[in-house]
Amino acid sequence: MNIIDELEWRDAINQQTDEEGLRALTNEKAVSLYCGVDPTGDSMHIGHLIPFMVLKRFQLAGHRPVILIGGATGTIGDPSGRTSERSLQTLEQIQSNVEALAAQLRKLFLTEGDNNIRMVNNYDWTHKINVIEFLRDYGKNFSVNTMLAKDVVSSRLDSGISFTEFSYQILQSLDFLHLYREEDVQLQIGGSDQWGNITSGLDLIRKKEGSEAKAFGLTIPLMLKADGTKFGKTAGGAIWLDPDKTTPYEFYQFWANTDDRDVVKYLKYFTFLSKEEIEGLAEKVNTEPHKREAQKKLAEEMTRFVHSEELLQQALRITAALFSGDIKSLSADEIEQGFKEMPTFESAGDAKNIVDWLVDLGIEPSKRQAREDITNGAISMNGERVTDLMLEVSTEHAIGGRFIIIRKGKKNYSLVKIA
Repeated sequence: MNIIDELEWRDAINQQTDEEGLRALTNEKAVSLYCGVDPTGDSMHIGHLIPFMVLKRFQLAGHRPVILIGGATGTIGDPSGRTSERSLQTLEQIQSNVEALAAQLRKLFLTEGDNNIRMVNNYDWTHKINVIEFLRDYGKNFSVNTMLAKDVVSSRLDSGISFTEFSYQILQSLDFLHLYREEDVQLQIGGSDQWGNITSGLDLIRKKEGSEAKAFGLTIPLMLKADGTKFGKTAGGAIWLDPDKTTPYEFYQFWANTDDRDVVKYLKYFTFLSKEEIEGLAEKVNTEPHKREAQKKLAEEMTRFVHSEELLQQALRITAALFSGDIKSLSADEIEQGFKEMPTFESAGDAKNIVDWLVDLGIEPSKRQAREDITNGAISMNGERVTDLMLEVSTEHAIGGRFIIIRKGKKNYSLVKIA
């Protein structure tokens, strides 16, 4: 299957500048293409993954991807999708972010022995251009009237846009031209909000290289959930690729809790499962939705891809332990992941009667209620029911010397940290 046909089946194409030309080019030879990300933070989130998953599909189809990190464009700020100006970061912070994103992208896309994928930083060629060269050699090729008509700029005219952000599309166009010349890149891909920037780059290439220059643009659809809300956001914020920001267990659970209406779409977008496998899972969604096989497969594939097989197995262990109540089977690190969002209390670790301990922490409102719950078997510690009113709680009960898990009733968990 031609890569364009596959992307169409996966509903991963929003717009193309020349569909027939790109299809013919990808049939004819291995194409060099690029996708970029600006270092606005020290981690990508899953929304950033959408165009990069398409880049990975091109790689698997035998094409030659180039990953661009915007060490230069990141100092300016892309106005796409924004209603106000960005706060500029220091050059030191941007460089730190560049290094963090490069490490993430290497882990995801540059496996050992890869020689058909490259990573570049646009600061390397942009910082050599002085302001006179920028205005004469590049700015002269851009019509302000045309730039104002681009959605990325026109949407900001009422609220205001600085010359700095207005110039962003010139810098991104310069990237496309540089990569066309130096890396034989003929295709840029990006999110749907990048259409204006991509077409500006194509215009610059044709002005500089001639109207017959073969270069193309492709954008990926904006992804919304079935309820109309933005993909990749939860009540707790973005779902990050950095395990210190979003733990592998939280990452797994995000995908495992996907709505039935969205799961097949996500399987197409984010996994490398075959058409037959996805169609089989789609059938399960229709006939046996309670088993949630499609969601489990999606969560496994994504956690393995972004983190590792080892961290996937860790997420599965935490999930199984929380479902069964077998808390003692978890390590202290796994408990920290699994109970991160649950009510948390701190204890000094000194030996104390269970009734007093529960009341002092605030897990129980009174000694009378604590005694009643213990007597009725409503209190469990680390997965085991507590029935002894005289039990002395101490650090010996803490898993890994760090945590005690209290369950009150069937679902009310509390994490107690031992100071």
